[in-house]
Amino acid sequence: MAGDAKINILVADDEASICELLEIMLKREGYAVETVNSGEAAASLIGKRSFDLLITDIAMPGITGIELLTKVTRLAPETPVVVMTAHGSTESAVEAMKLGATDYLTKPFQIDEMKIAVANALKARALERENRQLRSELGKTFSMDNIIGNSPAMQLVFEMIKKVSGTKTNIMILGESGTGKELVAHAIHRNGSAASAPFVAINCAAVPEGLFESELFGHKKGSFTGATADKVGIFEQANGGTLFLDEVGDIPLPIQVKLLRAIQQKMFRPVGGTEDITVDVRIICATNKNLEELAGKGQFRDDLFYRLNVIQIRMPSLRERREDIPILAEHFLRKFSVTMGKPVKSISKEAMRILQQYDFPGNVRELENLVERAVALETQSVVLPESLPQKLLMPKTPAPATASVSSAASPAPSAADASGKIDLEQGVEDFERAHIIKALEKTNGVKKKAAALLGISFRSLRYRIEKYGIDDPNPEEKE
Repeated sequence: MAGDAKINILVADDEASICELLEIMLKREGYAVETVNSGEAAASLIGKRSFDLLITDIAMPGITGIELLTKVTRLAPETPVVVMTAHGSTESAVEAMKLGATDYLTKPFQIDEMKIAVANALKARALERENRQLRSELGKTFSMDNIIGNSPAMQLVFEMIKKVSGTKTNIMILGESGTGKELVAHAIHRNGSAASAPFVAINCAAVPEGLFESELFGHKKGSFTGATADKVGIFEQANGGTLFLDEVGDIPLPIQVKLLRAIQQKMFRPVGGTEDITVDVRIICATNKNLEELAGKGQFRDDLFYRLNVIQIRMPSLRERREDIPILAEHFLRKFSVTMGKPVKSISKEAMRILQQYDFPGNVRELENLVERAVALETQSVVLPESLPQKLLMPKTPAPATASVSSAASPAPSAADASGKIDLEQGVEDFERAHIIKALEKTNGVKKKAAALLGISFRSLRYRIEKYGIDDPNPEEKE
């Protein structure tokens, strides 16, 4: 009921009968209602208190509804406004809509028309709040507090960010692809004294070798074929701030020499230029390669490695911090349920268990993509295992021998191996499998009845039948 949300509505109309009618009607809908007979009184109240919706007549003595709408836009821009206008005054209604009114009704109006207008205005307000909250969250994506993780490994990363943010020392971030290396680079920059200065990033693996020098240091017009104008390189763009070199291990050896000089001398010369440009740039680089090993093979300059590797931060893989998977998954679930406008509120225990058992070779980026996919596919309010990719649902060990529902007796579940060690997860799976077979036998293979008997959904039963390699006695049965 609307009243459960304690929604406050202000009605402004110089006709007492209209105020009385709307007060009775809206209170019956469960809203809290206050009425005033002038635009001045409404403006005064809005300046003092917060309302979820304003319903106002346009033609009022003193401050008109149009003037009141203008004041509300300034005093309480979040408050939606529904205007009422006399028959034949559509020009005023159009003007009100241009000024930001959510809807308008022509007097005399039907009660149902007003109910719909109120409901739509409140829905629009709620959606705008959700979008504003999401924009706020996305705007903080690169702040340290939004690098999510409670694991000991991530706490060490957070401590390092705090320690190095106030320095101008060069930093190397190591870690597998998808672990969040660029997020850490942004966090270091934003939490430092040069937070308002430029942060310029380049993916070194994506730059063709022939264009590398120009990308780093810029070029002068006519310095080579295709150089039709002067270009400012990323070193100059990042002057006073941070230059982030992602996949630094992919920089060609000839360019490494020039990069080393620019870092050591804090100056460089554009391609085709005749004068050096001095810069003050902090270098943060990232790689998923072993640069020491590459240096030993002559594939990366060791003197450049030592210049870049003053402070080293290692990003743990997701499989090294599985305890962070639930909070990361829930974070992405909230994000995508809002952006897609879907009421997916949680992840089932079974789906979460599957996520925590998966190794995530793509790390946090892969988890984010999996959750986005699950929210897009899910038709219920809870993410079920069926919405996860098939590769996550495949058992790591060979599936047990196919069991037939028509078997006279089910084997007793046992999770002990030859050494006597007891595997709890395997024991639970054996127990589940045996009960599913028994339920299917009791219901003559009717999955709907078996699911009800087991206290699970039809979809969950179907998923488990596939997971445990149980013969489906009625594969055509639909939910």
